[in-house]
Amino acid sequence: MAEITPPLSPKFTSESPTKNTKSAIQTTISPIHPALTVSNITNFIKVTLDIKKIQYNTWSELFKIHAQAYEVLYHIISPSPTDSTSSPSLKETDPALRKRLNAIVLQWIYGTISTDLLHTIIEPNSATQLAWDRLFDIFFDNKYSRAIYLEQEFSNVRMEQFTDAASYCQHIKSLSNQFSNVGAPVSYERMVLQLVSGLSDAYANVDSQKSAINSKID
Repeated sequence: MAEITPPLSPKFTSESPTKNTKSAIQTTISPIHPALTVSNITNFIKVTLDIKKIQYNTWSELFKIHAQAYEVLYHIISPSPTDSTSSPSLKETDPALRKRLNAIVLQWIYGTISTDLLHTIIEPNSATQLAWDRLFDIFFDNKYSRAIYLEQEFSNVRMEQFTDAASYCQHIKSLSNQFSNVGAPVSYERMVLQLVSGLSDAYANVDSQKSAINSKID
């Protein structure tokens, strides 16, 4: 009886449709850049930068954290030589995507600043880092005049200007933070003295209210 030889399994060559299909899929599918998934920047950066409210340090720190998380920090801060690698940059590998990301980060900046600041820094075909640097200059070139303005407001704030003691204490603390933002920090002792000096008649008995005051500004 003749031995029956089983048929050979088909072999897929470079011309195989299945292999070509898989190769095509692998070629066309690429990961989406994280920054492209952000639909509303204000969900992440909840501070609106305003020249009248000196919050630059808070705003910029939140912005940098967000930019780092979504891999676009280099659009606002140039990487140092030690951060550079031998791999090609996005500008070289995908200039269209880099241009789009630049526009997205610029949208983030414009979407988290006040209208007055927007009118101050916006210009046609602006680079993202240029807009970022202009905001820094606005706040730090004027820090001495801002400190004088804050000093006047801090010295004249009174409790009767507010609806309750908690709001008054919070405003004092906010002004103190703004002093730090312009490089002129206010000591805790001075903050407490100013708070006490601006109390209304209802809080005239300072000794009995000392604990409540300290708890509100801590």
